[in-house]
Amino acid sequence: MDLSNLRPAKGSIKKSKRLGRGQGSGKGGTSTRGHKGAKSRSGYSKKIGFEGGQMPLQRRVPKFGFKNINRKEYKGINISTLQNLAEQNNLEKIDFEVLVMAGLVSKNASVKILGKGTLERKLEVHAHAFSKSAIEAIKAKKGTAVIL
Repeated sequence: MDLSNLRPAKGSIKKSKRLGRGQGSGKGGTSTRGHKGAKSRSGYSKKIGFEGGQMPLQRRVPKFGFKNINRKEYKGINISTLQNLAEQNNLEKIDFEVLVMAGLVSKNASVKILGKGTLERKLEVHAHAFSKSAIEAIKAKKGTAVIL
């Protein structure tokens, strides 16, 4: 077997119906659209969600909840991640630029430091927000948590 004799499996390829190609084809005339009515005309398209006059699903199901337009989205980074980063690159100070260079956050993101894991060295950490447990962990090692 090689590329010159590859074929699709038998019966897997079917010819498409060629509509509106004359009476001899058996699919001429109305081209399987039936007689008259909106669906037989060119340019017809039913409304999205239309269910034949039945009350559509999006109107049957009630609305709920809301979107808080003032919500701040943070990219969470744990203390354990900072510890690994500091060990690998021998860092004393971790700021936003270091996190971007390490590929942990995008340059437009806001960063929140979270308290999961342990810290084994003194670090100066700069971020947009900190959890209480993260601040406690940083202060326990005589480090500093600076809010941007």
